[in-house]
Amino acid sequence: MVPEPLPGAPDRVLVFAAHPDDIDFGAAATIAGWTAAGASVSYCILTDGDAGGFSDEDRSGVAKLRRDEQRAAAAIVGVTDVTFLGEPDGYLAPSDNVIRQIVRRMREVRPQIVVSMHPERSWDRIQKSHPDHLACGEAVTRAIYPAVENPFAYPELEAAGLLSYRVPWLWFYGAPAHQENRFVDVTGSEDLKVAAITAHASQHPDVDRMQSMVRQFLQENGRRGGLAEGRSAEAFHVVGVNTDTTIAGF
Repeated sequence: MVPEPLPGAPDRVLVFAAHPDDIDFGAAATIAGWTAAGASVSYCILTDGDAGGFSDEDRSGVAKLRRDEQRAAAAIVGVTDVTFLGEPDGYLAPSDNVIRQIVRRMREVRPQIVVSMHPERSWDRIQKSHPDHLACGEAVTRAIYPAVENPFAYPELEAAGLLSYRVPWLWFYGAPAHQENRFVDVTGSEDLKVAAITAHASQHPDVDRMQSMVRQFLQENGRRGGLAEGRSAEAFHVVGVNTDTTIAGF
């Protein structure tokens, strides 16, 4: 296990996801705990999720619907700052343009913790590893080091006053099980997480089954994390980027 990144809740957190609803499946209960403790949390969704859903009707309105659903889900866990990059769903890539926009958001928010999807494929449950999820993780990782902290990367941002910034901590969700090294006890926040996921109504053909499975996953995470029987947890792969134990440039 890694040492605690900060005493208590962080002041600022920036969370990235490939699609609307990814954050809620991966980290909503942890985020609810942070916001309840006074943290300012911002979301950045890289695509509009326009290829999601199960209805053939009004496909032209799917992007707006999913944005609205994400804002509603975010509000449930205390988040009001939600931005969208608008990349096409299913075709996300860690391109120069995407990384530049991620660096911009990091320099604007200047978070103590960046939360992101994981860049490594998980074979235990491949649904965690949608190609857009992997691309999100890779783009955020490339932005974290070295781009966001290099004043000579994207100099136009530096010239506009968005100065280089060293992110202390990177928390990945949706990681392969063998990479998970932090289990956050979210007992008592299960209902908030389920409500946030349920807000994405266009994505759930069987709401009851989804809700039951989410609660089961939380319980299983608690067992894997060594929590007392009946406790719930969300699982992360936590990486120290610029901490007391790291050396710049190494």
